[in-house]
Amino acid sequence: MADADTITDPPTEKGTQSRDAILAVAIQRFGRDGFRSTSVADIAREAQVSGTLAYAYFDNKRALFLAALDADIAALIEEGVASVLDTPGDQTWRDSLVLTLIEELDRRPLARRMLAGLEPDAADRIVELPAMENLRAAVAARLRADQKDGLVRADIDVDTIGSGIVGIFITMLLAAVQFGIDSAAVYGREMLAVIEAAVDP
Repeated sequence: MADADTITDPPTEKGTQSRDAILAVAIQRFGRDGFRSTSVADIAREAQVSGTLAYAYFDNKRALFLAALDADIAALIEEGVASVLDTPGDQTWRDSLVLTLIEELDRRPLARRMLAGLEPDAADRIVELPAMENLRAAVAARLRADQKDGLVRADIDVDTIGSGIVGIFITMLLAAVQFGIDSAAVYGREMLAVIEAAVDP
């Protein structure tokens, strides 16, 4: 018997399109109305599929919610990874990463809802995502490259520091969502200064 939160996906092109349509609607509906106020039937209707089909891809409402949350947070984090990797030799990548994540939150309703603390049962989900590990790896790789160029201290462990930087950035995101962007900006510069003190030669 399948796990209660198992996510299944029939391996057909049409099946993938239907699953993606359900997931896209689920991100919007769960992001707007929350887990408790959203039904699978509502999502299926808006995605223009049958409720039965929705359950062919997701065993239950929680499995659909977690898949939607994972997809929305992963998309947010992937934008952050791109901002780290797209600016070789540019020392403003730390600022760019923060700005990219905050700006991308406006397009990620379910990730924003979770960071706002409105879905406490799923709060630890962000730590477990493969996309988060990808962000840590991208930051560590960028620090390693900068280290070789003499732009980052040679005596630091880039994997540990990179993970710490990601933790600081997630804290900044939480502050931006829960207290407003202006409140986050008050401490943002100081948090970046701490990072600079830790890594710059």
